[in-house]
Amino acid sequence: MVKRFLYSQKVAPYVFVLPFVLVFLVFWIYPLASSVGMSFQKVTLGQEAQWIGFDNYAKLMGDKTFFKAVANSAVYMVLTLLILIPFPMLFAVLINSRLMWGREFFKSSFFFPALTSVVVAGTIFRLMFGEMEGSLINSILGWFGIDPVKFLKGQVTGYIALVALATWRWTGVNMLYFLSGLKNIPDDYYEAASMDGASSWQKFTRITMPLLKPTTIYVVTISIYAGLAMFIESMMLWNGNNSPKNIGLTIVGYLYRQGIEKNNLGYAAAVGIVLLAITMIINLTQLAFSGMFKKEE
Repeated sequence: MVKRFLYSQKVAPYVFVLPFVLVFLVFWIYPLASSVGMSFQKVTLGQEAQWIGFDNYAKLMGDKTFFKAVANSAVYMVLTLLILIPFPMLFAVLINSRLMWGREFFKSSFFFPALTSVVVAGTIFRLMFGEMEGSLINSILGWFGIDPVKFLKGQVTGYIALVALATWRWTGVNMLYFLSGLKNIPDDYYEAASMDGASSWQKFTRITMPLLKPTTIYVVTISIYAGLAMFIESMMLWNGNNSPKNIGLTIVGYLYRQGIEKNNLGYAAAVGIVLLAITMIINLTQLAFSGMFKKEE
């Protein structure tokens, strides 16, 4: 009976899917449900949780520091999207070109920063963008007669440092995604376009970009999440979670401040739920506009 059950063709698919379902329930659904419950409570370590309803969310709506963190994360996300979508795509097209030499070397060189610890990378970039004259960036500016800039003490210059770090770390990763997408485009399309007299730009806009749409949507989706959930880069760049006037404070950084530094776990849970809601709304909206939910004809 047991053997017949295990070897049943009707049961087999559920057996194979079961590990994923268990992991999904234990490590995603259960923590999410617990966080939702905590967001309606006042939770502090060593004390019994108290049900306070929507008080945490009401407090969030009047929390200027929280909105500052949301604005910082949103600007960072937009800036990274503007850089880490078109440039990796362009690099992927160039590396995939038949005229490209040293293809494997360039792929490895672009991907290598992603293997570097974010702690190490953040520390290096903090030294590079330091306010002293001997820091790398200020030394370069000095060659052009520009006075030293306090990059990590200004809002705009702080964004420059953060985006530079993100560009250095993730350009190679996104480039590999686009390279994978390019491998699925048949060469026959380009050969036919060449016979019709199409220019390189026309091939790129009429063949490459449309057929890279699924890859582009995927990269945009994960980049939106990565931009809104960024934390460690900011923490390492400012050597802590307390940047001048909160110019480097992100949503996750604010969650960490409330939950870990201030031991206000219920309020931190509310911040996390709002972050999840913002991420889902933005991603579902861009997926809807990109036509991912439309039925294929």
